[in-house]
Amino acid sequence: MSNWGGGYVTDIPYSIGYYRNQSPVRMAVAATIGGTRTPIPRSDDPVTMLELGCGYGYTSLVLAASNPNWKIFAVDFNPTHIAAAREWAAEIGLTNVTFVEGDFSRWEEEPTLRDLPQMDFVTMHGIWSWIPPAAKAGIVRLLGKKVAPGGLVHVSYNTVEGWLDMLPAARIIREVGHRTIGRSDTKALAGIKLVQDLLKAEAHTIHNRPAVTSRLPMLERASNNYLAHEFMNEQWQPCYFADVAETMSEAKLEWIASSELTQNFPELVMTDAQREIFNRYDDPIMKEIIKDACTPHGLRHDIFVRGARRISVAERNQALMDISIALTKPATDLPGSFAVAAGKAELNAAFYGPIVRGLQAGPRRVRDLLELPEVEGRRDNPSELIAILSAIEMIEPAIRPDAGPNPLAIRMNEVTAKHMFGRENPGRPVALACYTTGVPIQVTLFDLLIVDGYRRGLTSVPALADMLDVPEDQRAPLEKSLEKSLDTMLPVMRAAGVF
Repeated sequence: MSNWGGGYVTDIPYSIGYYRNQSPVRMAVAATIGGTRTPIPRSDDPVTMLELGCGYGYTSLVLAASNPNWKIFAVDFNPTHIAAAREWAAEIGLTNVTFVEGDFSRWEEEPTLRDLPQMDFVTMHGIWSWIPPAAKAGIVRLLGKKVAPGGLVHVSYNTVEGWLDMLPAARIIREVGHRTIGRSDTKALAGIKLVQDLLKAEAHTIHNRPAVTSRLPMLERASNNYLAHEFMNEQWQPCYFADVAETMSEAKLEWIASSELTQNFPELVMTDAQREIFNRYDDPIMKEIIKDACTPHGLRHDIFVRGARRISVAERNQALMDISIALTKPATDLPGSFAVAAGKAELNAAFYGPIVRGLQAGPRRVRDLLELPEVEGRRDNPSELIAILSAIEMIEPAIRPDAGPNPLAIRMNEVTAKHMFGRENPGRPVALACYTTGVPIQVTLFDLLIVDGYRRGLTSVPALADMLDVPEDQRAPLEKSLEKSLDTMLPVMRAAGVF
């Protein structure tokens, strides 16, 4: 590991990924559900956004391509990440995103960071659990200076409750890594191998811990880049929500909601007995402490606001009724139920079915969907409708519902396909830039390749199969998948305005 990182992994870059919780539109929807007056970005709003710890910048790139009128700034400590992100932005032709190499602990000394404008939205995914105290203190100072009044901040971090059983294993992984020669990913893999062996040997601190047995298979499938950064950073430390909230208060930031939208509904994530205790408290911080104790999840996605303006339930519902949403999966993919922390939530087909079918032709306002005559059920709860359809990844908000495809978004998707085709697993998640929604749409790399090929005139199954160039013995199953994609996924993407 290089010395200049100060204990942070620098010898292997972070993995490329888009994280939908970082979308400013989603942040604003979450804040509205949380009962705060937060304007959801409209078509031509001049939004300013800052991403801290941007890695290769993919999230900022795809957001910038989806919203050419926004000004996005993205900062990372690693010059390899920033060089790659700048090159990618130049290839797309993006001029509304600026990538900055910077040290959070000394940002006041760096003119580019010191001169940043005030931000409507700031987001940081994961880094809060990985960086040293000096960098955290610098971030808090930056937020205190650069978040506009009314601005939102998204912070995701590993939780103590969600990682409690895994802590001994995580420490073993790191200690083995320190004693292993090689890159950080080699070190992490050596540590994971030892944990696997200890689990088989029924070691006391590893055996009979559900978090270990459930997480190990996920780690075995994870990218080496992720493993290196998750386990080999010297400062890796899960956090308590109350500590994060107190630290953010130093920048006049107040917690208001989770951008994991269903987490804002106790009835979806807690049992009756747990909610009885939860409801004893009015203090939102105490409520979240109770919730974390009852429903430990490994990663929190918190939304803070600098200057909360509380609204009534009626005002909240009015704002959410006026949101337009777009379908991002075929209506036939609507499940009968989905998993939540409290168990399994059943979906009323007579309620949700007409709504998702009503979106097949294109984005529509939530109000208009709830007024469809065939909808059976409550028509006065737009927050739960949006949260549930978002949780099962059936919809995204659409801030330009009447707009068509945009050249920059199309170019972003072309460049993504070019960069990843042949290098990445076709099943890996990526994002499609979309001007209509203003929110990137999560798909697989396979889906992105099909969209890109179809838009370039490869409209038949044989032509698309030729593009993907697989061995002959894999051609038949590939053509079957392509046929399904052409029949189901492509019409959804067209209706959402992707192409």
